[in-house]
Amino acid sequence: MSAATTRSRTPDRLCAEAVDLAREAAEEAAAPGVVGEHVEVVAEGDRVVTHFFECKEPGYRGWRWAVTVTRASRAKLVTLDETVLLPGPDALLAPEWVPWSERLRPGDLGPGDLLPTEADDLRLEPGYSGEDAPPPNSAVSEEMAEHLDVEDAEITSRTPSRGAIASVAEELGMRRARVLSRYGLHVAADRWEEAFGAKTPMAQAAPATCASCAFLMPLSGSLKQAFGVCANEFSPADGHVVSLAYGCGGHSEAAVMPKPPRPAAPVLDSMGADEFRLRPARDSGSVPPETDGASEDLGHS
Repeated sequence: MSAATTRSRTPDRLCAEAVDLAREAAEEAAAPGVVGEHVEVVAEGDRVVTHFFECKEPGYRGWRWAVTVTRASRAKLVTLDETVLLPGPDALLAPEWVPWSERLRPGDLGPGDLLPTEADDLRLEPGYSGEDAPPPNSAVSEEMAEHLDVEDAEITSRTPSRGAIASVAEELGMRRARVLSRYGLHVAADRWEEAFGAKTPMAQAAPATCASCAFLMPLSGSLKQAFGVCANEFSPADGHVVSLAYGCGGHSEAAVMPKPPRPAAPVLDSMGADEFRLRPARDSGSVPPETDGASEDLGHS
């Protein structure tokens, strides 16, 4: 170890003895009563020493006031360098700062919130081919226009002007300036597969997959080969994008209920009274035994 290194690690005697000067500087920067006991002295270099004092400020547990003092070569006067509040080994620190784009979680976006996307977002790509600016060799390019302006020439061309491509795309129903890129599709597919895929506990216990379910609404584009939207209101995946390998107990063909027995149609019978004669016909000549010929009045015996 060299002599210079040994001197740099050994605190200067005069600077190390300037504890009162360091305390006054700390109390001036903080407040009386906030600066605690003297903790240690650390040599920062030749004739440069830092004094550490406890911090009794509420909310700064484990922090220390650091006061650096120094002196010139061959001088006996110690001067103040800087005063700062630094965290100690057991200090209570705030968590590491994370950019807002990495702190966002699903469900954080509320009504009125705006979520900006970067211009070079890897999940997006231009929604239509071509650039608004004409190619360099076009008759309406800036280079060609400047060249013809010098020659006092007029440009007459039927080439679409700047922004015309976007107007045509909007007229054809392609008004989206950017669409999902292949990377964006893969990221979305991985996220949906994790939430409603074949490896979920619900799918493992399902009697069949969504590929054979009548409640599955297929998607369009390349994702229709692997995903669809569930339309069963009693399913836990109702309204969510599900994998075709996903499944649940609400499968349309899992347990088909038999039709209830239909009762036979009621039989209607006509009801009527049979005719029964109370007295014999006059031309028959016979007399009923009940009356014995005594009276024709049925009310008397």
